[in-house]
Amino acid sequence: MLKSARSNQTEKDPEGRMPLADHLRELRNRLAKAMLAIVIASIAAVAFSQELMDFLTSPVPACGADGPRKGGVCATIVYTDLLSPFTTTVKVVLMAGIIVSCPIWLYQLWAFVAPGLHRNEKKYTYVFAAAAAPLFAAGVWFAYLIMPVSMKVLLSITPAPAENLLSVDKILDFTVRMVLIFGFSFELPLLLIMLNLTGIVTGRRMLGWWRGAVMGIFVFGAIATPSTDPLGMIALSGPIIMLYFFAVGFSLLNDRRRQRSDPDAGLSDDEASQLDLAPVSVGEAEPLPGQRSLPEQPGGGPRRSTGYDDVT
Repeated sequence: MLKSARSNQTEKDPEGRMPLADHLRELRNRLAKAMLAIVIASIAAVAFSQELMDFLTSPVPACGADGPRKGGVCATIVYTDLLSPFTTTVKVVLMAGIIVSCPIWLYQLWAFVAPGLHRNEKKYTYVFAAAAAPLFAAGVWFAYLIMPVSMKVLLSITPAPAENLLSVDKILDFTVRMVLIFGFSFELPLLLIMLNLTGIVTGRRMLGWWRGAVMGIFVFGAIATPSTDPLGMIALSGPIIMLYFFAVGFSLLNDRRRQRSDPDAGLSDDEASQLDLAPVSVGEAEPLPGQRSLPEQPGGGPRRSTGYDDVT
């Protein structure tokens, strides 16, 4: 009896409901597993710290022993204080640990949220997660494609007598900001498609926003890019604008499909749908238990039940 009672107490609710204390306990366990995965991956990344530093500083046109290597524009990479080598290495390996362990901590986040979602919400989440990773990777690749050109443009403004000495911390901050800004900016069409699939925004409305959206994207590109040069702004704004119109096209097609399956889907909350008011025969009603039929009519034949009980 005790074992069966304990098993009933530990049995999970099929709808994912649980007391607040159990929610907090599960959140603590999920966070602990995620942090453990990040720490293990960061420790493993220490062995590749030099390769990671070379990769992050590769967009900088470094000067050789005899001066500029290519194009007459170069910079010398330096550490500005005694603790910079240590702190920079810690930042690099921690960032690598977060990236490498992302499948584990993303799964922990999903395992904590998924029990409270419906089946359709889970299906949409799988699709969005599968599309978000390639879009973010495309943004990162595009950032690394544009960074060397952007750095050369900025370094070319240096007057002739001066030399460029770039701190590793500054280079790391610049690279991380470029990668994150480009990566998350490429998620804009996914957000718009999600809003359209949930019925919040229609494709026709997004198409009507195109002038303001293009202007806003260019302003965002000018502010968000760390390089603050026109090349970086255009390089960030151009792909986002194309992705925006791709999301608009997808939303228009989805609205057309929804209109075919549900003609009333495009109606607003205060607009009435078309009703069929033609009378339809429902047949003769049968008396319910406890009801009585009235006596026969004078012309013959029983009268129909009134539908009232004996009291009324």
